[in-house]
Amino acid sequence: MKFLEHSNLKGAHAILGASKYHWLNYSDEKLANIYHNLMAVQRGTELHEFAAQCIRLGQRLPKSKKTLNMYVNDAIGFHMTPEQVLFYSENCFGTADAISYRNGVLRIHDLKTGSIPAHIEQLMIYAGLFCLEYRVKPKDVEFELRIYQSDDILIANPDPSQVKEICDQIVHKEKIIAKLRSEEE
Repeated sequence: MKFLEHSNLKGAHAILGASKYHWLNYSDEKLANIYHNLMAVQRGTELHEFAAQCIRLGQRLPKSKKTLNMYVNDAIGFHMTPEQVLFYSENCFGTADAISYRNGVLRIHDLKTGSIPAHIEQLMIYAGLFCLEYRVKPKDVEFELRIYQSDDILIANPDPSQVKEICDQIVHKEKIIAKLRSEEE
């Protein structure tokens, strides 16, 4: 038999896919919630792409207290780089929504488009990854971490010792994973 080609779907996942068979047992209400959550994630991805493009182009948005507008305008004002991958190892890396490092000040901004409360720990990990990748000692850095969510800005200025602890955790846990991987080979 010659099977039909669906090359446009390779690597894609269907909401009602076979590998996610649990939907067989979902109530109509639960299926609707799953669908709405997936659409919110897709919208968040699109908003991040839009914001990154605005920042790259220096295209400010109208001044307002809206999350997206404040995030984009602040990132442009601070001359930040959008969507920057910070890499320590294949086991530990992440993409900062917006980042800049000038005159000993590391700024990391995160855009949250969902309703789940954000946690500053994510930005602390980015700060640790930055310090490890660029071999900058946390004690030599002033940190400003911002989360933009629900038309508000959460600002944290962690002590360098807190970022150093994150760096130490990354290095320690990377060694554990590397050892486990080598044992499997």
